Amino acid sequence: MPASTTHILCSSLSFAWPDGSEVLDGFQLAVGPGRTGLIGLNGSGKSTLLRLIAGELVPTGGHIRTAGDIGYLPQDLVLDTSMRVDEALGVATARAALHAIEAGDAGEEHFTAVGDDWDVEERARAVLDELGLTGIGLDRTIGELSGGECVLLRLAALLLARPSVLLLDEPTNNLDLYARGRLYDAVDAWAGVLVVVSHDRELLERVDRIADLRDGAVTWYGGSLSAYEEALAVEQEAAERMVRVAEADVRRQKRELADAHVKLSRRKRYGQKMWDTKREPKAVMGQRKQTAQESAGKHRIMHTERLAEAVDRLDEAVEAVRDDEAIRIELPDTRVHPGSGVLVLRDLEPAHGAPIRGEWELRGPERIALTGRNGAGKTTLLRTIAGELDPVSGEATALVPVGYLPQRLDVLDDTLSLVGNVARVAPGTTDNGIRARLAHFLFRGGRADRPAGALSGGERLRATLAALLLTEPAPRLLMLDEPTNSLDLSGVHRLTSALGAYRGALIVASHDVPFLESLGITRWLLLDGDGLRDIDHGELPGTEGEST
Repeated sequence: MPASTTHILCSSLSFAWPDGSEVLDGFQLAVGPGRTGLIGLNGSGKSTLLRLIAGELVPTGGHIRTAGDIGYLPQDLVLDTSMRVDEALGVATARAALHAIEAGDAGEEHFTAVGDDWDVEERARAVLDELGLTGIGLDRTIGELSGGECVLLRLAALLLARPSVLLLDEPTNNLDLYARGRLYDAVDAWAGVLVVVSHDRELLERVDRIADLRDGAVTWYGGSLSAYEEALAVEQEAAERMVRVAEADVRRQKRELADAHVKLSRRKRYGQKMWDTKREPKAVMGQRKQTAQESAGKHRIMHTERLAEAVDRLDEAVEAVRDDEAIRIELPDTRVHPGSGVLVLRDLEPAHGAPIRGEWELRGPERIALTGRNGAGKTTLLRTIAGELDPVSGEATALVPVGYLPQRLDVLDDTLSLVGNVARVAPGTTDNGIRARLAHFLFRGGRADRPAGALSGGERLRATLAALLLTEPAPRLLMLDEPTNSLDLSGVHRLTSALGAYRGALIVASHDVPFLESLGITRWLLLDGDGLRDIDHGELPGTEGEST
C-alpha cells in the first residue's frame, strides 16, 4: 500500500504483558482509507492492538505510525459519573467562554477559548440528535445516563472532534436496537479511516474490508462479513481437499517404504545364500554385496525422505484448516416436557422497571427473546426471577431449577481453577467426572486447572456456562443476559451450537437480533413502560426509530 494512502502502519510490532505473556511478535499492518472490520478469536490481540494504536499501551518493540488524529472508543468505557455532558463532549471550555461573552464579558481569554467555534452548542446538540440523544441536556451529569447512552455520548464526542482515524472496540455492546441503528448510521456516514472490532454481524456488513487476526498475523479479505465468510468457506474447502491429498500421499509413501524394506530384505537373503553356497568368486561376491548395500542405503534414504516430505506437506495442510471446535452439551436432566410449568409471575413489581400486572406464565421448553430499550429493566427482571433481588411487590415463582448467566460473568471464583469452581456447585461429581464434562466445553487437560481469573472474555463465558449447566440439580430454566458481549464470531457460533443442544426452557435478554434468530426463538417479548408483552418478530423496536 503506498505511503500516501496508509493511515496506520505497524512495523515489526511486538508487545508482551508484564508477566511475559506475548501478544504480538514482529507484527505488520498497513491500514488505508475506508472502513475496516478487525476480527479474530478471543485472545488473539484485537483489543490490545487498538490500544497500542491509540497510544494507551506502549509496544515492547517495533513502531506505529499514524496519519492525523486518532479517536478511540474502548470496549470497557469508564466515565466519571460527576462529569457534565458538555465536559464529556469536550466543548465545556468553549461553551463557558461563549456564555461569558454573551453575558457582556469581553475578556480576551474568552475569545481565545471560543476561537472560530461560535456554533459549538448547535453542533454539539446536532450530533447528539443524530445519535438519538435529543433529550440529554449539556448540563446533565454522566451519572444520570444509562450505559448505552454513555457509549453514544463518547461516540458523539469523537464525531465532534473529527479525528482522521476512528477506532471502535465492540461499540454495540450494551446498546439497544434503537441505539444500534443510530450507530450503524454514524458508521455509514463516516468519511475518514475506521477500524472496528466487533462480533455484530449487522455492523460488519457495513465495512469495506475484513482484517482477520490469527496466529499473530493479519489476512485481508475484500468486502463485508458475508464476502469474507464466502471466501473463507472456499479457502477451507480447498484446505480440507489438500489434507485429503496429503494424507493419501503419506499412506502411499509408507507403503512404498514398506515395500522397499521387503525388497531389500529379499536381496539381502539372496546375497547371503550366494555367499554361503560360494557359487561365484569371493571378490565378485564381495563387490556385489558392497554395491547392493550402497544401493539399498540410497533406496531406503530416498523413501524415508519422501515420507518425511509427505508428512511435512500434511502438517502444512492441516495447519491451513481452522479447527474451531463446537461445545457439546449432553445433559438429559435439563429436559422440560411440553406443557409443563416452568415460571409464573404474579403482579410483579421489580425494584426497577415497569410492573407486570396480572399473571404471566412460561410453560414447556419455550425459547424466549427478552427485548427492550436500555434501562427498561431487563436485567432487574432476570435477577428477580433468579432470586438475587427482592421485588417491591408480587412474586416470581420458578417451578424448576434456574441458572442465570449475568452480563458481568461474575459467577466464578477467580482464585479457584475451573475444576474447583464446578466442584463447588456439583459436590457429588468426581474429579474425573468434572474434567470429562469440562472437556465438552473445550477445557481439556491443563486448561481445566487454570484459575478463572486468567480467562479471556470468551473463555470466561464458556466456563460460566459450564458451571451453570453442571450445577446439581441441572437448571431446566436457563437465563442469559447479553451473552454475546464478550464473544468473537467463532464464540457466538459455539454458543449458538451449545444452546441448540440444550433441552430446557430458555430466556435470553439481547439486542443481537441475528444471534436471537439463530436460537430458534418461540416467543419474542418486549419490556417497556407498559410492562411485559408478546410481540411479532417484525415489531422489534429500534429499526425505524420508534421508542419502546
